[in-house]
Amino acid sequence: MSRIVNKHSPCHSETSSTYTRPTNEMAVRVIPSGLTEDPQCSSRWSRIRKHIREPTAEFLGTMVLVIFGCGGNCQVGLSSNTAVAATPKGEFLSLNLGWAVGIFMGVLVSGGISGGHVNPGVTLALASFRNFPWRKVPYYILAQTLGALCGSGIIYANYYHAINAYEGGSNIRTISGTGALFATYAADYMTSMSCFFSEFLASAMLIISILAATDKRNGPIPVWLPPATLFITVLGIGLALSMETGAAINPARDLGPRILTAMVGYGKDVFTFRNQYWLWCPILGPILGMQVGGLAYVLLTSSESIRVGNKFTAETC
Repeated sequence: MSRIVNKHSPCHSETSSTYTRPTNEMAVRVIPSGLTEDPQCSSRWSRIRKHIREPTAEFLGTMVLVIFGCGGNCQVGLSSNTAVAATPKGEFLSLNLGWAVGIFMGVLVSGGISGGHVNPGVTLALASFRNFPWRKVPYYILAQTLGALCGSGIIYANYYHAINAYEGGSNIRTISGTGALFATYAADYMTSMSCFFSEFLASAMLIISILAATDKRNGPIPVWLPPATLFITVLGIGLALSMETGAAINPARDLGPRILTAMVGYGKDVFTFRNQYWLWCPILGPILGMQVGGLAYVLLTSSESIRVGNKFTAETC
């Protein structure tokens, strides 16, 4: 049975996610309050930090995710060319492990402060099904997208000379060559509907794992469980569902690096590819997939508090 508690503190954040739950409203807690409270609220900096710490945590967490993920893509992809490395430095499993490590570290870095969403689709799903305040959704999504943009920029700078060697010069940038190491692009044989469904399905699996990992009915929830669950889930999605579209499963993870590639010379093709593929597949696919996956979990298995309008309800097991 879910227990609803009422917490009031000027230093608490209303965070609901794979990692924490709201603390400034009626909420079901996952992590003891001592791990997310700020003991000093008196200084000016503490008051400022109180307002920016959640979006900056999302920014940092998403940046860490993309650094490991796109970094793994680049190391495996670029090293396959003998002009870059004498022997390949990894394989398909390697780059999937890169994304799994990225999500683990990204959630671990940001979880105690912002909840560790690091994904606009997750933020929207938690607002719909786990009491995350809707007023926070816009700046969470903005922070996540900017974090992904900066993370991909760091990786691009790190591998700049390797990209030049792979492409054949600093003035050559192609989507088929190195652009796909940053943003996702579907295989040529995929239809538009198939592309959308692939992202929809993978994203639904992701949000179901998140909701399950934070469902108290499944047992006590240690601090390490949500990041570890995401590590396994993202690795599984990469190994089982990423061949066709690259499994973006995260609008910020795709849009941020896509903007970066447009800025550094890959041109408008990154947005015009397959009739605005960037919008309807790696953005709308994950968002809608997580909404449907979240709804399925809540309706079929969840016993936790759910926001209905401005009221909270609690279901029993």
